[in-house]
Amino acid sequence: MLSPETLRDLNERFQTEPTESTLTWAWNQFGDRAAIGTSFQGAGLVMIDLARRNGLDFPVFTLDTGLLFAETMALKLKLESFFGIQIESLEPDLSVETQAEVHGPELWKRDPDLCCTVRKVVPLQGKLASLDCWITGLRRQQSDTRSAIGVIESYLFDPVSGREVIKLNPMANWTRDAVWDYLKKHQIPYNPLQDQGYGSIGCVPCTRKAGRDENERAGRWMGFQKTECGIHTFMARKA
Repeated sequence: MLSPETLRDLNERFQTEPTESTLTWAWNQFGDRAAIGTSFQGAGLVMIDLARRNGLDFPVFTLDTGLLFAETMALKLKLESFFGIQIESLEPDLSVETQAEVHGPELWKRDPDLCCTVRKVVPLQGKLASLDCWITGLRRQQSDTRSAIGVIESYLFDPVSGREVIKLNPMANWTRDAVWDYLKKHQIPYNPLQDQGYGSIGCVPCTRKAGRDENERAGRWMGFQKTECGIHTFMARKA
């Protein structure tokens, strides 16, 4: 895996290089052991498009919690046709119905952290076990909890073996306006809920419209002191 010194040098370099250059580095370094994870927010769609335009055939996956909006599921099919790819759906071991039997109905209302762990974190852990590099659409502008992310980071995936996973955030420096300018310029399909005031779209029970003066992720987990689902916080960052 990459040394801390190498990561620091790369992070400094990637701050000023075009996003497609960062993606090209990842492809040359990891090949299909790197994959793009997306929940079909705008930045992820831009990143998939940049990869495709530059001949970088990263596998693409998404977390299908069983609680997504119908518009999100329809968008997945449109994107597969638009990009000419298959997007792998990672599903939890427990169906929504089985989860209700095990943990009680509407777990998201009582313990959203546990619900996110069952429906998102555990499936992602299974996927990362087969990857060396996880490519995300995280942007610093999205929220306070993401304002200090690096373009490239190293995380400890397995404390027992010491195995690390590189997390690449090629869109870290992009603004929301830049993302939407790109989407419209290249006529990339996007979630129609975005036009209805949803700044960040997750599961139906835990997503609401965000106010004009709120950050993009303000519409998630209303009523809880929760800003992340857990997929970006369950691993310890090493560098």
